[in-house]
Amino acid sequence: MDLNEINSKLESIAYSKSMAFCYSCYKEAPTGTCKSCHSDDLMRLLPDSGCEYGVDWIVKELIEENLNFVDSEEVFEQMIEDCYEETTQVGFMRLSTVQVMKDQDPIGWDIAKGEYIDGLAEDGQLITFNNGSSYYWIHDVELYIEENLDILEEAC
Repeated sequence: MDLNEINSKLESIAYSKSMAFCYSCYKEAPTGTCKSCHSDDLMRLLPDSGCEYGVDWIVKELIEENLNFVDSEEVFEQMIEDCYEETTQVGFMRLSTVQVMKDQDPIGWDIAKGEYIDGLAEDGQLITFNNGSSYYWIHDVELYIEENLDILEEAC
């Protein structure tokens, strides 16, 4: 799935899990028009979360509730451990390679970690919905979409 298709399907799920809501009358409007004031300028209500215009916030809310974000520190450490020996000899001591790298050059470590995570995102392995504050594995997002679209199709 490409990013446009993912976003489109997530929006469909967001619409199905939320309902139109007239904030002026403070009533649900399942038909798309408020029965009290006849307004079609409606918010989207997500039960137990609130209401707001648009569905971007619902997509973020659903993703945060249903998926685990990627621990970038853990992912980067795992990559380093896969590429280098687990321990490094310093004099007569055998130390964790990851810990030595972190301790000796924390700025370099953070820069390399950021570049690695950015690379995973550019390669389409990770996706973010909040400009890089947190990332999710693309395969987890695709699985979430498939599961929820199957539920929607069964309901129809």
